[in-house]
Amino acid sequence: MIRKHGKSLAAIALVALATVGGYWAGSRSVLSGSTADGASSVDHSENAAQPGKKPRKLLYYRNPMGLPDTSPTPKKDSMGMDYIAVYEGEDDAEPASSGRVKISPEKIQEMGVRTETVQRRELTRTVLSAGRVEPDERRIFAIAPKFEGYVERLRVNTTGQLVKKGEALFDVYSPELVSAQREYSIAAQGLDALKHADDAAQSGMRQLTQASLQRLRNWDISEGQIRNLSGSGKERRALSYLSPVSGVVTEKKAVQGMRFMPGETLYQIADLSSVWIIADVFEQDIASVGTGAPARIKINAYPDKTFEGKVTYVYPTLNAATRTVPVRIELANPGLQLKPAMFASVELPVASAAAALTVPLSAVIDSGTRQTVLVDLGKGRFEPRQVSLGARNADFVEIRDGVKEGEQVVVAANFLIDAESNLKAALSGFGNAGQEASGATRSPGHKGEGKVDDLDVKAGAVSLEHKPIASLNWPSMTMEFKLANESLFKDLKPGLEVKFEFVERQPGEWVITKIQPLTGSSHAGH
Repeated sequence: MIRKHGKSLAAIALVALATVGGYWAGSRSVLSGSTADGASSVDHSENAAQPGKKPRKLLYYRNPMGLPDTSPTPKKDSMGMDYIAVYEGEDDAEPASSGRVKISPEKIQEMGVRTETVQRRELTRTVLSAGRVEPDERRIFAIAPKFEGYVERLRVNTTGQLVKKGEALFDVYSPELVSAQREYSIAAQGLDALKHADDAAQSGMRQLTQASLQRLRNWDISEGQIRNLSGSGKERRALSYLSPVSGVVTEKKAVQGMRFMPGETLYQIADLSSVWIIADVFEQDIASVGTGAPARIKINAYPDKTFEGKVTYVYPTLNAATRTVPVRIELANPGLQLKPAMFASVELPVASAAAALTVPLSAVIDSGTRQTVLVDLGKGRFEPRQVSLGARNADFVEIRDGVKEGEQVVVAANFLIDAESNLKAALSGFGNAGQEASGATRSPGHKGEGKVDDLDVKAGAVSLEHKPIASLNWPSMTMEFKLANESLFKDLKPGLEVKFEFVERQPGEWVITKIQPLTGSSHAGH
């Protein structure tokens, strides 16, 4: 009895020593401020200020990327990130169905989390389109004499030649023109001879003179030539036909010695001091473009120069082949730098009709099937919200539904927080009301079966020839997956038939979290 009693006393003493030692070690850890999960300084100060408070119980360490992998001891993942400590009360502080996660302030700082306020903005964006330089249709002139004649001599004899208003294009001989000059000359001489006659005679001769003069003017004979004719009193066999405008000869049909008929076009002259840019705007953008909108034009020939213009007309027609609508931009062209048919890149800055509720583009997590933002609820709590998107520009996107004005959304490190939310099956559970958690946290990933095609240990990837994936509506195909850690490569070899689980770590990046052979009991990784 005495021996047994002695043994009991010794056991009690050992238990007491162990209890005191554990309490001392826990107190030292709290006072030193070093915890495995980087818990906040607020928690440390509270434990230090309240020595009677029961220390938090460490449950396990979880994967920082939200993969379904836990560890009883501290470790790092394949990218060198520390696993996160989970304490009693934290793991189920929020219902799994809510998708909310709570992160310590120190961890938030380590992740580099940044938030911005949901607010209303005018979404100014830029519509890009291709265009071309064309002559102003209102400044194109056809040189078509109104009388029959012959080209005696060409003064402007090449296409592309610059001409000035009043410059001689060609010398013309026309029997009709000679007759009209003779009539005018005779009428003018008769009027002079009847200067002492009665008023009736003078009036008749004056009307005849005016009629002859008007006939010459109707044939586009210049006033200077008419004055010369009046001064000399003699008709000229050939007269010079003068250009009515300044511009560039874009078409020339006149040939020396040719006969032409009334109305026949001999030249076409375009005034290129002002040109049009015809831009082809895509159908989905045309509602944003209106008359008077500013435009910036880049021309390949002058890469360092930007031309400024305004939209003057939106054509009422659609090109069915390209699904584009022509838009006209008028542009001054000093120095004739812009030449017809040059290619142009057109930028049309447009603003939304009214201010819209917006968030930065970086706040949106787009999985391809749904768009999500993470709302900062305060005190380290974050909640994923599925949103409906609208118009966007280079920096912001309209949110039509899902968040309210004034809420804070995560714009940096949101993928890391989303991964933590995935651990609680938040995003995969959207829209699945009534789906209950089964005790343990359910994986947000997908399952499949297939055959190993190739391994790339250095890149941390495996190529699988997989069967259809029902959860993603994928057909059978061969594609590359990343592996969550190197241990998953164990026992894998080309040709091995396997079943596997995977998640989308970021858009387009699929990561296998578990893989094992279809036959046999040995696991290729866990």
